[in-house]
Amino acid sequence: MKRVSLIAAAAVAACVTAQTAGAQTLKTVKDRGMLSCGVSQGLPGFSAPDDKGNWTGLDVDVCRGIAAAIFDDPSKVKFVPLSAKDRFTALQSGEIDVLSRNTTWTLSRDTSLGVNFAGVSYYDGQGFLVKKALKVNSALELNSASICVQTGTTNEQNVADYFKGNNMKYEVIAFANADEAIKAYESGRCDVFTSDVSQLYAQRLKLTTPADHVVLPEVISKEPLGPLVRHGDDQWFDVVKWTLFAMINAEELGVTQSNVAEMAKSDKPELKRVFGTDGNLGEQLGLTKDWVARIVKATGNYGESFERNVGAGSKLEIARGLNKLWNKGGIMYAPPIR
Repeated sequence: MKRVSLIAAAAVAACVTAQTAGAQTLKTVKDRGMLSCGVSQGLPGFSAPDDKGNWTGLDVDVCRGIAAAIFDDPSKVKFVPLSAKDRFTALQSGEIDVLSRNTTWTLSRDTSLGVNFAGVSYYDGQGFLVKKALKVNSALELNSASICVQTGTTNEQNVADYFKGNNMKYEVIAFANADEAIKAYESGRCDVFTSDVSQLYAQRLKLTTPADHVVLPEVISKEPLGPLVRHGDDQWFDVVKWTLFAMINAEELGVTQSNVAEMAKSDKPELKRVFGTDGNLGEQLGLTKDWVARIVKATGNYGESFERNVGAGSKLEIARGLNKLWNKGGIMYAPPIR
């Protein structure tokens, strides 16, 4: 019995040592006094700077939430704009601490890039943008079309699968970034621009006359988008994913940016755990007890962030759709804070 106890104790000690050795990113971020967040090169609604260099968007809010949880200051973020081609290298090399840049979670990316997806911040799917003048009502009418697409994305493979599956011919014209692709589409170099539907709505805003273009009804793929971190640091992985989960759970619990201070006084057991007045869940993450309150005060809950950035309160006016909460007809769902 004594030998078994010693073996068990040694195993626990080894596990603790391994966790301590791997838990470096949170300390690095705290010591630096700033979070380094990889974002897009300018995708309205998700991550884009204004004329004064202030970044906003759904992906931006995830990073501001992380900074708020750590520093109680959502401004302590350095946003690093990255192309689709360069985004993974920047994370792998340590140039950024987290990648929050409309990136699709796939098996190959999860297993071959040395990264972990920390959850889904937006359920998307690939679609097609065409000029209304073409009088095309369905993607099935795109036989022999020329298609503008961005390299380094899942879009190229999805197009190939869709057209082959429907026995249609097509020509791909690939570009290094989305801005080049949408400019080529507008100038007539291709008939169609394809990307995630959310990106089609965002890029359409950049066209001279957005109303002259329409997103076709077909959604040809599953594109779950979310933030990523490097392999090998489970503590940081937990901090990032639970920041996102906190925003989603806050919406489900009715906690908003305007009522968070009042809700934090609640005697309800679930809210006491969420706000740290009962237990030490925040401290288990390496954060403070009021970590959820900090996040919601900075960004609002997930629903508030969605509506402000891409939903009814934004220029994109994207329907909530699959991104509604699981108990409101959608599939947005987060593990409980307990």
